Amino acid sequence: MASKGHRVLAFGALALPGDAYPENYEFSKDPVNYPTQDFTFYGLVSLEDPPKHGVREAVGHCRAAGVKVMMVTGDHPLTAEAIGRKINLMLTDTKPLLARRRGCSEADVPESDVRAIVIHGDMIDDLTDADWENIFNKEEIIFARTSPKHKLTIVKRAQARGHIVGVTGDGVNDSPALKKADLGIAMNQSGSDVSKEAAAMILMDDNFASTVAGIEEGRLIFQNLKKSVQYTITHTMPEVWANLAYIIVPLPLPLQAVQILVVDLGFELFISLAYAYDQSENKSGLMKLPPRKPVNDASIARLRKRTEAEREERRKRHGGAAAAEHGEDAEGEAAGHEEKGFAASLRRLGRIFTARFWRERFEKTDDEILVDLDVLSWAYVEFGTLETLGCFLCFFFAMWYHDRIYPADTVTYGSNWGLDGNGYNNSVNGGYVSVDQQNDALAYGQSAYYLALMLQQGFNHFICKGRLAYPWGAYMFNNVYSFIGLACGAAFTFCIVYIPPLNVAFGTYYKLSPIVWLVALAMGVVMFLYSVLRTFVRRKLSPIKYTKEIQGLQMYATRFSFGK
Repeated sequence: MASKGHRVLAFGALALPGDAYPENYEFSKDPVNYPTQDFTFYGLVSLEDPPKHGVREAVGHCRAAGVKVMMVTGDHPLTAEAIGRKINLMLTDTKPLLARRRGCSEADVPESDVRAIVIHGDMIDDLTDADWENIFNKEEIIFARTSPKHKLTIVKRAQARGHIVGVTGDGVNDSPALKKADLGIAMNQSGSDVSKEAAAMILMDDNFASTVAGIEEGRLIFQNLKKSVQYTITHTMPEVWANLAYIIVPLPLPLQAVQILVVDLGFELFISLAYAYDQSENKSGLMKLPPRKPVNDASIARLRKRTEAEREERRKRHGGAAAAEHGEDAEGEAAGHEEKGFAASLRRLGRIFTARFWRERFEKTDDEILVDLDVLSWAYVEFGTLETLGCFLCFFFAMWYHDRIYPADTVTYGSNWGLDGNGYNNSVNGGYVSVDQQNDALAYGQSAYYLALMLQQGFNHFICKGRLAYPWGAYMFNNVYSFIGLACGAAFTFCIVYIPPLNVAFGTYYKLSPIVWLVALAMGVVMFLYSVLRTFVRRKLSPIKYTKEIQGLQMYATRFSFGK
């Protein structure tokens, strides 16, 4: 019955003499004042507590997302294993099952062939470091007949390997593990007040499936943050190059300081906030991405190297005797030693000036960070350069279109542009260009540069949406806030350029021809085509790494339970 996932209760009775145990007799467990032996066995009662609806799919989605799900329970190992097989937690054979199938002893089964393991709580206190390594290397793990102390030990051991540990629980006994975990998750309806106090998060519906929604939402938030950062820092390059060209070439200043301010606090503010409401372009692909901080042999080795270096640092600081007094516990934590106070803060600050700090900072890892090399290359090298080129093209075209001032003249006379007494003869047709014409042309150029930056960023906003797919498809238009933000940003920009009273404050000119817009729009198309080519090349050279497909997952509801 236990192997079918049932909880089995044994019932027995003992007839007590009425003279020794009258009806008003008070029984006590401490000390025990009644017989505890020679009971008559009456029989067994089997109770089936089927998994909640949706748990099977939830565990399957977690495993497909690269999240290792372990069961830590007080049930009998056979019961725990049977329940685990019902909920996608255990799909492969344990060592005893493999030995039975092969007709050999368990010792003859290679450890590399075993992917599932069930550990009895009585074994946990005697496990060595090598045993723990062997356990956590398995893909499917169940701990049965565990105590609160065992749960806490399991959490510490997992954290010592670099895992980000989440623990779900509802009882008082779960509180130590909930407190120690990186993310303690308590139950709202069935959870005790102590467990809720210890946890960092409370599931309002007591449904484990809600954690899957939380994982998906967390991944979507990270992707959207990355899109927002990638989009926002791209516009800094046209701003920087405008001022560098003014200083180095020198050109007439293409973008004034007040215009830079209204870029950052104007249309950029409207458009960048829209990413908070973006949906994933590939919902199934999002949940098949590996964790951002994967735990593998290399990451474990790095963590242990750093831990050992920190231990050695403490030994040197405290001396041999103090080091023994502040020794490490079995899980690799400092026993009774936690650095606090001003001296500890100074010590942490001093680490910045050590070679070890920078060596670890730039150590190659598989971790995915928010601002990585791809984001920096996109913003500062590739699309930042394309936007800068588009802005300068609009700047020079506007000056030529309205006042027939050629780029060569802006380079030649840029250092004294618009200053009294600095008129010049046009280098192409020889016509005289007065100071008023110079100032007039510069207002056109600055208006065009500012407007071109907004129009190109509008293209960039939609291009940045495609992180897991090419930058086209229905997902581009799912977020209505993108269009609201774009409309508000465009209205803000056009007001600054085309409302005459604002021209005085922002150095723009309302007579700027809409023909100049075409140059910026054409560069936006170039940016889009380049992004398609870039995505194609990256998919060929470095395909997106998804988690391996797990064979045997049963992705259907657990509404009913069956005996087999």
